[in-house]
Amino acid sequence: QVPLVESGGGLVQAGGSLRLSCAASGFIFSINDMRWYRQAPGNERELVATITRGGRTNYADSAKGRFTISRDNAINTVYLQMNSLKPEDTAVYYCNVNTFAGDSWGQGTQVTVSS
Repeated sequence: QVPLVESGGGLVQAGGSLRLSCAASGFIFSINDMRWYRQAPGNERELVATITRGGRTNYADSAKGRFTISRDNAINTVYLQMNSLKPEDTAVYYCNVNTFAGDSWGQGTQVTVSS
């Protein structure tokens, strides 16, 4: 397991922006895919965005055109820039990283979008 520390969540009005960060600490030989998931109350956890080590990205339909995932391999950090936020984006957001040892999860950060 890789220790992950998330930050950047909060309360924002609809149409606003937030930037989430997730930093992996400790000795890490190589991180493969890095992902952001979210889980709203009563819903299953859903995949929001993925970025490969080489920078290829993939997004859920709900995130396309509004969210941007990026990573800095030098500091083992993944970001999620969220623009044009909607109330339905309200959820706990979790980062996930994959290494040779398997998947690790962040503690989650709450994002609340008011209408």
